[in-house]
Amino acid sequence: MNLDDFLQPALTERELADRYRTLLCADSPQQVERTVGDAKLVSFCSNDYLGLANHPSVIEAFQKAAKIYGLGSGASHLVSGHSRPHHELEEALARFTGRERALLFSTGYMANMGVINALLGRNDAVFQDKLNHASLLDGGLLSAAKFERYRHGDLNHLQQKLEKSTAEKKLIVTDGVFSMDGDIAPLPEMAKLARENNAWLMVDDAHGFGCLGNNGGGVAEHFSLDVDDLPILIGTLGKAFGTFGAFVAGSQTLIEYLIQFARTYIYTTALPPAVAAATSEALNILQEESWRRDRLNSLVAQFRTGCEALGLTLWDSPSPIQPVLLGTEKDALSLSKRLAEKGFWVTAIRPPTVPEGSSRLRVTFTANHTPRQVDDLLNAISEAL
Repeated sequence: MNLDDFLQPALTERELADRYRTLLCADSPQQVERTVGDAKLVSFCSNDYLGLANHPSVIEAFQKAAKIYGLGSGASHLVSGHSRPHHELEEALARFTGRERALLFSTGYMANMGVINALLGRNDAVFQDKLNHASLLDGGLLSAAKFERYRHGDLNHLQQKLEKSTAEKKLIVTDGVFSMDGDIAPLPEMAKLARENNAWLMVDDAHGFGCLGNNGGGVAEHFSLDVDDLPILIGTLGKAFGTFGAFVAGSQTLIEYLIQFARTYIYTTALPPAVAAATSEALNILQEESWRRDRLNSLVAQFRTGCEALGLTLWDSPSPIQPVLLGTEKDALSLSKRLAEKGFWVTAIRPPTVPEGSSRLRVTFTANHTPRQVDDLLNAISEAL
């Protein structure tokens, strides 16, 4: 069979179901006001939560390092691609997270898959929340371990699966902040379950790191979890930090083990040194400018109050991710289109990314939004409904 003839029915089926994904090409920097073709849009769909992707100091740090180290790292970390900016960023992230060591990965997807597959084998089991990010689910599916999924946030269901398991090693894996709902995993209770069932807890804090906690330390700081409670902490750098990449933070032994056995670390080219240097500057700003988190929290509270007045259904989310539940794919696409006509870029999220019947607008905030822009968005939603 011709390859295109084999593929086309799946594309047609997705299009007929209003689930066809399309690309929009922006012609402006990552900032609140974006240019997309001929349209000028106020973006409420970015994960640049602290507004650092276009920060002058972060850009300057990148430029300075690029002049010294060039652009590409030229090799994997273990060959010749590990440079001074990588080393300094890892040390800074370890200090910031209160862990002995941190290890950089090229993407969050690679970090999640690499850790799970390095830690588990055929006689082991991994336990995952049903709403975990695709990278965590793929990591579990591709590992040799038995793959168990528990109902979203259902600790009783998780406990039942842990108690029935006869696996040699047990790994509980969860998002810190769930990427489509914005709610936070009940981590203190999960840490307790892990201790009681001789399991390890691994958290992907992609959307909490930099935003939650008094100092931006994410869910670990939010819940005051130390390395004994949370031995495997993963964070991404492409969201609140405004750059690119990911890291794993934990004990000296864990990091040395991953250097030896995490295939997604070993067999890929290292992040560009200039990206590492820019991220170190972003970390400095994150720690020095707490007003960014304060403003973010204020904008989220303003939006939630406005949505309640409009009678809209929201999740219990304290994060910058605020989903507005609509139901059908057509409803979500239609509202997203009407908002674009009014000058707002808000993405419709549909199955299979979210469960059937829960299509939504996923509104996300950055510290660079203004209260006026939030009011304007609320007014536009009210008029477009």
